[in-house]
Amino acid sequence: MTEVNSRRSGTLADRLMRTIVLCLIAGLAAGCADMPQLPYPGSDAPGQAAMVRGIKESLEIGSIRAADLLSKDRGYLDHPVYRIRLPEAVQPIAGSLRRFGLGPQLDRVELLMNRAAEQAAGEAKAVFVDAVRAMTISDAVGIVRGHDTAATDYFRRQTEASLRERYSPIIQGHLQQLGFYSQYRLLLAAYNRVPVASKPDLDLEQHALTQSLDALFRQVAEEEKLLRQDPLGRGSRAIAAVFGR
Repeated sequence: MTEVNSRRSGTLADRLMRTIVLCLIAGLAAGCADMPQLPYPGSDAPGQAAMVRGIKESLEIGSIRAADLLSKDRGYLDHPVYRIRLPEAVQPIAGSLRRFGLGPQLDRVELLMNRAAEQAAGEAKAVFVDAVRAMTISDAVGIVRGHDTAATDYFRRQTEASLRERYSPIIQGHLQQLGFYSQYRLLLAAYNRVPVASKPDLDLEQHALTQSLDALFRQVAEEEKLLRQDPLGRGSRAIAAVFGR
């Protein structure tokens, strides 16, 4: 009798335990139904390769649009920010130079620098796109989560030296075609004769190169901002998959 009661007690205890476990499972299931569901890592987020593709595509689009904008007629010359002016070091004595009759030469040389930059910007597209496609991005996640121009800033740090080397003969060629160097030699000869103390170096070729390339990078950064704001409308699904999140 005692043994029978013991078996019954054990059976009841087992049933009770199973009931408690089932209730706990049911309760947890009900509670979890209202909780936000977290995806498995990478289940609905672009992977590293997709991020790299999206970033490269955004830079490629930005480079092409920047070059198209600045290669238009008077794209540099009439731009309130990107117009290439005489070096800052020369500006304080520009008035003195004009009083000595160098005004027309100054204006002509400045015009030719901007014209050369506009013509070179049209060829810059291929240079920029090649650099974008060749770049390797190891910190894509940091770029995606970074500030509005993080991709452009990274791109510039990694490629500016090589881009400058490739871009230099392009702008030099256009300066040559426009007759810049003959005008520059005339200006330089007159400039050296002006009795002004502590005249700064007047290396306008490198100045034109630096200013034109800087403007291209700055405009690529502006294009990146716009792509981040509307990645699908101004970009593509690949860009939206990265910046749209």
